[in-house]
Amino acid sequence: MKTRPVKAFDWIARHADIWPDKVALIDDGRDLTLTYGDLDERIKRLAAWMVGEGVERGDRVAFLSENTTDVFEALFACAKVGAVLVPLNWRLAVPELQFIIGDCTPRVLIHEEQFAESATNLDVPVKLTLGDGFEAAKGSADPSAAPALEATHDDILAILYTSGTTGHPKGAIETFGMFFWNGVNIGNDVELVSSSMSVNVLPTFHTGGLNLYTTALLHLGGTVVNMRAFDPDRLLYWLETGRITHFFGVPAIYQFLAEHPKWEGADLSRVQSWACGGAPMPVALLERYAERGIVIRQGMGLTETSPTLFLTDLDHAMSKAGSVGKPSMHTEIRIVDEDGSDVERGQIGELWARGPNVTPGYWNRPEANEASFTGDWFHTGDAARQDE
Repeated sequence: MKTRPVKAFDWIARHADIWPDKVALIDDGRDLTLTYGDLDERIKRLAAWMVGEGVERGDRVAFLSENTTDVFEALFACAKVGAVLVPLNWRLAVPELQFIIGDCTPRVLIHEEQFAESATNLDVPVKLTLGDGFEAAKGSADPSAAPALEATHDDILAILYTSGTTGHPKGAIETFGMFFWNGVNIGNDVELVSSSMSVNVLPTFHTGGLNLYTTALLHLGGTVVNMRAFDPDRLLYWLETGRITHFFGVPAIYQFLAEHPKWEGADLSRVQSWACGGAPMPVALLERYAERGIVIRQGMGLTETSPTLFLTDLDHAMSKAGSVGKPSMHTEIRIVDEDGSDVERGQIGELWARGPNVTPGYWNRPEANEASFTGDWFHTGDAARQDE
């Protein structure tokens, strides 16, 4: 029987057709609310502008900005064109950005005004400034000229550069399928549905800011508040509105919230799901939240796994405090020794992973790809142990 590549679908266009007036994104930093109809129109205009600027299938589009919903317009516009989004870490120095630009050679750089000086030092043919310039570019474009999305789950949608702790950063390839399967994995783990709503405080140049839980909810037709940056006072405001159903943060965020003067009196009872990743969560902090009836589920993932690999289940979040839980539904893991053989349960080894949520490799890094994979098993480089 003939096999066919899995087709990727235009999530935003489909939601715009079903419920155009439903809120998709709220940009807290500029008091902007976008329905799915609004978002679809803006994506079409941006895609049409890209085509007009000569962006072709496979071209890279770099994005340099602090958190803004514009990055999601850029992501889905790239999807329509067949281009590849490269979100840049705005905390990097110009030489570090220059390395990444030289590595991925983007056709377009979209950037905030505050990074204009950095942008002038980056060799990119087409540059567009967010704000009035970005809106004018879309306003002048004909949305009917936007191409229809034609892609498979194997096609590249984004390149996310990992921190260069052992040298230059590597660009982890993120396919359409990785975005989809991460949404399925984390959606299944925390029970996301179309009526769910989350608030994102993580940087959107990072897989956590993109995918926990924004793209997962945009796939389902849910709603996401995107905060400009982490502000404990503003975050508490959103968590107390009664509208937020799911929240994901890193330990430092939970620590700052617990130390906020309004923490003790805050009504957080309507948040259904709390999760944490990115670093080990102190057990004492977990217990402090548990005293208020808030059970935080710990997880683990990597940029290369888009990112969800593990999450503790609700029943064992406290009894297994310090654990990352069990693998998500559509992910396999192994713990192996130096020879690549599975270790005995209870022994420490290297964590390997495979599944449709795992990267096919790094951009322009054949030597890293050779070192990081055994067949289709990805070597995470992390030490792990499985208990009884």
